[in-house]
Amino acid sequence: MHLQKNKVLVVGGGSWATANVKILSDNLTEKEIFWWMRNKATVEHIHKFGHNPNYLSSVEIKVPAANISTDLKALIKKADLVLLNVPAAFLKEALTGITPGDLEGKKLISAIKGIVPDENLIIAEFLNQKFNIPFDNFAVISGPCHAEEVALEKLSYLTIASRNTELAAEFAGMIDTRYIKTIVSDDIYGTEYAAVLKNIYAIASGICHGVGYGDNFQSVLISNAIRELKRFVDAVHPITRDIKESAYLGDLLVTAYSQFSRNRTFGNMIGKGYTVTSAQMEMNMVAEGYYAVNSLQQVNKQYKVNMPICDAVYAILYQKRSPVLEMRHLAEKLC
Repeated sequence: MHLQKNKVLVVGGGSWATANVKILSDNLTEKEIFWWMRNKATVEHIHKFGHNPNYLSSVEIKVPAANISTDLKALIKKADLVLLNVPAAFLKEALTGITPGDLEGKKLISAIKGIVPDENLIIAEFLNQKFNIPFDNFAVISGPCHAEEVALEKLSYLTIASRNTELAAEFAGMIDTRYIKTIVSDDIYGTEYAAVLKNIYAIASGICHGVGYGDNFQSVLISNAIRELKRFVDAVHPITRDIKESAYLGDLLVTAYSQFSRNRTFGNMIGKGYTVTSAQMEMNMVAEGYYAVNSLQQVNKQYKVNMPICDAVYAILYQKRSPVLEMRHLAEKLC
């Protein structure tokens, strides 16, 4: 398979979308880049100054001003490949007015690390069921990789997963740079759910830090988290996979421990006594794990996997249980 025109549309205006625009721009393969974001004032600012005023403002935007717009339908029409970069909780809103016909024949790449609420579907399933996107026309980007380190051009690794490994390899070639190394996988379900779960575990890590647990306990928490993750992805999609690979264990580690992890930051604030609303307002960023843990509780009703860490995070965020007491109870279940 060859994406002949290499016309790529990035959908979203946040830090990861900005990072992906930078990666695509810095890659040397011939392509034309388009960028959609909802906020008209932000688009106008980028047109004038060449920087995103809200996220990764140090990154120079090299996309032509004419290719950055708030008109998603018009931009989709021009693109061969659509890179989705909005939070899962707002994906349906972003795609309002877009029909399956608009996306027919397009290749869809998801850089979203979450589950679509209400439907409780990972992005591959959502696009397949709601927009008739064949799985062979879909790929997912997973970490371990934080947007802030991309902005600093620190060496990072991205895994591109697709049932169509030719598509995965093609897109990997479009984002490979001197500071981005790529890995190709065929495990869509494993990489998508791992990306969902690691955000929940990062919230748990942050909560533990917020209530006063130290590094010794954190190591036990994350050791249990990777086993919990493996139990779930093996139940959902039982194939041979090495859970120690970068897309699973690596992504979990960086999200649970990094200073750049918004989910860990969110959890730390909850552990220190912030309400969900006050934490969200102060961060001014979306912690995907907050929405994901609610969706995952619904999904796991079908699979009934033992997931004490996810259960504890859900109890704290949605049942308003005490972070101190809930983590104390969780500590008795870890080994």
